[in-house]
Amino acid sequence: MDERFEDDHVGDLMVTVTKNNSHRKTQSYSQHVGIPPVQRHNTGRKHSLDEGGITKNIDRFYDDSSDEDLYPPYGYVGRINSGGSAGERPEYLSDFLEGHYSDSSGELRRSSLPEFISSGGGKGIFKLPIRAAIHPGRPPGLELRPHPLRETQVGGFLRTIACTETQLWAGHESGLRFWNFSDVYAQGCGVGGRARRGDEETAPFYESAPTVPTICLVVDAGNRLIWTGHKDGKVRSWKMDQPLDGDPFKEGLNWHAHRGPVLSMVMSSYGDLWTGGEGGVIKIWPSESIEKSQSLTVEERHMAALLVERSYIDLKSQVTVNGVCSISGSDVKYLLLDNARSKIWSAGQLSFALWDARTRELLKVFNVDGQIENRVDLSSWQDSSVEDEIKMKFVSTTKKEKSQFSFLQRSRNALMGAADAVRRAAAKGAFGEEKRTEALVLTIDGMIWTGCSNGLIVQWDGNGNRLQDFQHHSSSVQCFCTSGARIWVGYVSGTIQVLDLEGKLLGGWVAHSCPVIKMAVGAGYVFTLANHGGIRGWSIKSPSPLDNILRSELASKELKYRRLENVKILTGTWNVGQGRASHDSLISWLGSAATDVGIVAVGLQEVEMGAGFLAMSAAKETVGLEGSSIGQWWLDTIGKTLDEGSTFERVGSRQLAGLLIAVWVRTSLRPHVGDVDAAAVPCGFGRAIGNKGAVGLRMRVHDRVMCFVNCHFAAHLEAVNRRNADFDHVYRTMVFTRANAAAVGVSSATQLLRATNPVGAHSEDGRPELSEADMVVFLGDFNYRLHGISYDEARDFVSQRCFDWLRERDQLRAEMKAGKVFQGMREGIIRFPPTYKFERHQAGLGGYDSSEKKRIPAWCDRILYRDSRLASVSECSLECPVVSSIVQYEACMDVTDSDHKPVRCIFFVDIAHVDESIKRMEFGEIMESNETIRSMLEELYDVPETIVSTNNIILQNQDTSILRITNKSMKDKAMFEIICVGQSTVKEDGQASEHLPRGSFPRWLEVTPAAGIIKPGQIAEVSVHHEEFHSLEEFVDGVAQNWWCEDTRDKEVILVVNVRGSCTIDRRSHRIRVRHCFPSNSLRIDSKSSDSRRFQGNVLHRADFRHLSSSCDVADDLRYLQSP
Repeated sequence: MDERFEDDHVGDLMVTVTKNNSHRKTQSYSQHVGIPPVQRHNTGRKHSLDEGGITKNIDRFYDDSSDEDLYPPYGYVGRINSGGSAGERPEYLSDFLEGHYSDSSGELRRSSLPEFISSGGGKGIFKLPIRAAIHPGRPPGLELRPHPLRETQVGGFLRTIACTETQLWAGHESGLRFWNFSDVYAQGCGVGGRARRGDEETAPFYESAPTVPTICLVVDAGNRLIWTGHKDGKVRSWKMDQPLDGDPFKEGLNWHAHRGPVLSMVMSSYGDLWTGGEGGVIKIWPSESIEKSQSLTVEERHMAALLVERSYIDLKSQVTVNGVCSISGSDVKYLLLDNARSKIWSAGQLSFALWDARTRELLKVFNVDGQIENRVDLSSWQDSSVEDEIKMKFVSTTKKEKSQFSFLQRSRNALMGAADAVRRAAAKGAFGEEKRTEALVLTIDGMIWTGCSNGLIVQWDGNGNRLQDFQHHSSSVQCFCTSGARIWVGYVSGTIQVLDLEGKLLGGWVAHSCPVIKMAVGAGYVFTLANHGGIRGWSIKSPSPLDNILRSELASKELKYRRLENVKILTGTWNVGQGRASHDSLISWLGSAATDVGIVAVGLQEVEMGAGFLAMSAAKETVGLEGSSIGQWWLDTIGKTLDEGSTFERVGSRQLAGLLIAVWVRTSLRPHVGDVDAAAVPCGFGRAIGNKGAVGLRMRVHDRVMCFVNCHFAAHLEAVNRRNADFDHVYRTMVFTRANAAAVGVSSATQLLRATNPVGAHSEDGRPELSEADMVVFLGDFNYRLHGISYDEARDFVSQRCFDWLRERDQLRAEMKAGKVFQGMREGIIRFPPTYKFERHQAGLGGYDSSEKKRIPAWCDRILYRDSRLASVSECSLECPVVSSIVQYEACMDVTDSDHKPVRCIFFVDIAHVDESIKRMEFGEIMESNETIRSMLEELYDVPETIVSTNNIILQNQDTSILRITNKSMKDKAMFEIICVGQSTVKEDGQASEHLPRGSFPRWLEVTPAAGIIKPGQIAEVSVHHEEFHSLEEFVDGVAQNWWCEDTRDKEVILVVNVRGSCTIDRRSHRIRVRHCFPSNSLRIDSKSSDSRRFQGNVLHRADFRHLSSSCDVADDLRYLQSP
């Protein structure tokens, strides 16, 4: 907007698009002066001013020098076909634009009206949002599931995601779905394809049969299962290897786990499934019962659910003594496995509990500050001190004394219960809101990281000791994930950050326009799930030089995935003065002009007024209610005028006292319009009452954000500064939230997840929400008057249609020119009479106010806008995605139902957007074919060379063997993780039977640490320990009933040591056999020398046992060991 033309006479700031267009004098009253109209759909309508005389010298008013420099702004015909070097394009580009340009009206764009541009735009809070083919402020992302419109996701919002080695699974409100990583670059099904609305551009996926909402899910790689927890309290299993026949896949085992929803899940190192629910309930579903149920035949499968359902262990009841529970009663929102130490972390919002995964014992309870909550000691308190005190004071123990002692016990229990209630209240926001835990994760070095609602990130060791904290962002942490030596953090603001294991910030960017609620790592990407249901993938190497190369390559292919659309928008404003309109008036104002428009936005003022109504409206706003019967009448009546239900659909509305705004969308355009949000800002009586103020609607149209704001500012001639202040207040403080559910067709059930941690009024850089829109339209009764002119003079100028002279006296134009209000916004040149003030039901010039006050006519009712243009002349592109022009701006002077005349403005809007499906295919082609990128990605498969000290271990009599893992690389760290993949029993002849698949350690085996980091050239030592476990309690309905005797036959398991680099997706594996021999069988083993010799060479004997250290220098005697 630096290129402005300022006329010496009137100071109008005008825009020009091309010099070879003639200077057209098009305006709303052009038919009266013999000028061809811009666009006329109501040629039969007769204006009230037709009764007034028209001077024969009217042409000289339009030939005035003030209009000599009025040029049509941006126009499609001039933009594409204009001559000169600036307008020339290669033939292939013209063909492309013709093939990808969509005009909703089916007509060519006609000439546009000249516009006036306000000063002060393009800077500060009025700076335009950054738009580009590839966002310059973040790495290029893989759009696995592009942002779906909210209205298409009713009952199907995604809530959680998790990755297996080959798939990405997502749980949503009506089931599950998964993507194969082999299909992540594939094209979507498109509009009208087999996918539901909102998934037209999503990569191909497979969906389950309908279920109740999924809340959490966990990957069970050993059993090739996905476990999900649901809102109905059930746990369900799903096979990873689903038949891909196109039909919805079905669940396997399922059982009722909790009375309320299953809030969290985790699979322990020993195969137990832990689930967390409301009220601090934690249940364990033993691996033995799960394995047994999985082994049942099809005929016996009906018993499987009952078998598992009755086998649970209720940890909360086990740690409750004398009515006092040792753990918090708040909801168990998070469960985390520390596989390095075989521990389980359970967390509410303000406290943690640490459990032994093998013995299921409670180890520690502590709060978010790291302070130990000694509730375990309190629960086991034997009142010995109380007894001593009683004995000192009283000689005998009478019934009265016993009752007093009993009273003390009851009092203590009551106090403990009250304290627990306080903790539950605190978890719900009464206290400690800023310390609330929102996420936690385990890193490869064995540290636990938690994220808080104030953006604080806290590091803990494996024993629950708080080490240090970091603050890299001010908004709430929502989720974590780890990839090698990196920690990824997702925030409620939509930002993600990358940290190293020391907590140092490596990079960050805005990943989504709303909260990032879940993250998962797979196939070399970190996938982020946004609150709106979109999923993006980011390279695990980001930020890195690869980002710049990929950004450049993708930008060079813009023409392949850019799409251009066109939408015609009708906007109207009317101060109805507490009256009601006739059908003819609405037809004249809206119906006649809406024949070929795609969107209709209507703003009304003074729908209903009066002190009692305003007070009631303010009271309703405080409890989240809005609307009135009169407002509903207007919505219904306008809807009938627009043929709502057949031709148009109302997508949103908002009422604040007498202010009402509503938007209708043509049914053919409806699939491309959504995410409707509403806002209201009162400006009257101390910014508290809605007699003055603004209401707004925000929506996405072809993936671009548009806002419509209906305003009513301070009245009276002298209140210019108050009106300016009203606009500034509205612009800065307008915050959009979910629109009325009935209006937008969204059920309230889907609001639970999206209501948590709402984004504030401003974006991260402090800019108002209106600043982030691609197009903003302000309409309403702004109440700016004509100054320095008398009533009679104004009427004389109006009677002669000398509107250019009247514009000299317009307060709004003067304030806009000075950059004091509506900074950077545009308005079509006014060619219609002032719209205020009239006597009701009086036509013609005689309708102007003839009372004693004789209010000076004024253009109170206006429509202004701002699009994406940075300069006066800009083409529609992905860098400037919304370019608009005004093709009609006029008042309906024949409408006499109010003291104001209704005003309408028709915009012709070009919209550039991305075909995400095509872009994703181009993304994949670049990743697979670009040699530079391929060479950089080879680092993802560079795994440090490691060796293990043995491939075979024999344990007996609680032996401990030391497994040494050596990192032979001298420059790269090695990340290792030990898992169990199979188990078998040893036959009489010493041979192991066939190994059965297993994804967890047997209870007789302890491997510590089971994960860790090995520095270059160093050794990690792992303890492989046999633990006596001769019997196992069997629980029925949470109560221990039986004991299983441990099988005394020798057993053998296969351990796999998986080794990765600090930032790699590939891995190398070492297989290790561990045999457990009972003492009674040791002689038999020794006698079988041939079998024994198979192990003797690599077994570390008891003489080699020693205490562990985390790592040590490479031993000389291991120097020549080779990798298996």
